[in-house]
Amino acid sequence: MRVLNFFFIFLICLALVLFSIENTEPTTIQIIKGFQVKAPLSVELIMATGLGAILAWLFSLWSRMQRMLASRAETRQVREKEQQIQALEQDIERYKAEVEAKQLLLESAEPSTL
Repeated sequence: MRVLNFFFIFLICLALVLFSIENTEPTTIQIIKGFQVKAPLSVELIMATGLGAILAWLFSLWSRMQRMLASRAETRQVREKEQQIQALEQDIERYKAEVEAKQLLLESAEPSTL
């Protein structure tokens, strides 16, 4: 998968370089009304691509952080469920011991009543 990602990034960078070589004439970009930037088209494209890459990286970090937080929450829930299961198993063992003790009492009490 990493090789495939590297290949796509390489192709995009190659296309960007080829485009930059062919488009060196200055152009004007109006960012907001009254604010214009004049630079070669290739520089503007590289800046836009860089900004897009930074935004994609930030989104990736945000997504990874959300998955990590969700994983921690799930781990905590699993741990709580395991503790509940362990407590219930201990209760079952205690109840079994109580039932066996009472059965012994009943069995020992039955012959004396006859």
